[in-house]
Amino acid sequence: MTNVEDTAGPGPEPIGADALVAGTTPVKKTSKKMTCAISGKDRPRRDLVQLDELRPSLVDRIRGEHPELPNDALISRSVLAGYRAAHVENLLKEEHGELTELDRQVAESLATHETLAEDTDEEFEDRRTLGEVLSDRLASFGGSWTFITMFGLTLAIWIAFNLFVPESVRFDSFPFILLNLCLSCLAAIQAPVIMMSQKRQEAKDRLRSQNDYRVNLKAELEIRHLHEKMDHLISKQWQRLAEIQQMQLEIMQEMARSGRRR
Repeated sequence: MTNVEDTAGPGPEPIGADALVAGTTPVKKTSKKMTCAISGKDRPRRDLVQLDELRPSLVDRIRGEHPELPNDALISRSVLAGYRAAHVENLLKEEHGELTELDRQVAESLATHETLAEDTDEEFEDRRTLGEVLSDRLASFGGSWTFITMFGLTLAIWIAFNLFVPESVRFDSFPFILLNLCLSCLAAIQAPVIMMSQKRQEAKDRLRSQNDYRVNLKAELEIRHLHEKMDHLISKQWQRLAEIQQMQLEIMQEMARSGRRR
């Protein structure tokens, strides 16, 4: 009579203590990192882009330095950022000649996918000194209807008081020499204050125009790259459709040949 233990065969493999505690069977972990074809560093798959998925102009630039790369080569996004920045700088040099600091900022933002739009008014307001704040407020008050009304009433009261009160009480008789002196002093003080405010407004407008230029230039380049990428995708789609049609024709030819044999 055979023993039960001899006929049962080998028992199941023992499960680790960690799996027993978790209540699940152990799962073999698979590595999701792959190697960048240019830098040679291991990166997560989500940080890698296949070479044939890039636009043709960028692919040509990469192949100019690495002609041995296959079409399915994987390149990290950090390496692509450097190639994009260099590609945009070359485009700007071809169109504008020597690059300015604004053009370099646009190229860097395209490579790093950062936004350029910013609130220049808020940034300018934060950097104002006490004298600049006072000059802005004085210029704003001096160019308002409140100032004109108060100034007109003051002149009318001044002139009326020195014309109709007794001479012993008058402090500025006709031709109002003290009034002319006060008006001259007011004009001498008000003119530089208004010029200071206008100078600050010009600087603010200059910052706003520079920001608009950078945003518009980046938008123009992004639209150009988008058109180029769309053309590339359409051409690849037509190639795939042609391959599918070729396969269908081959299948139909094989079916026709098999029908003739029968």
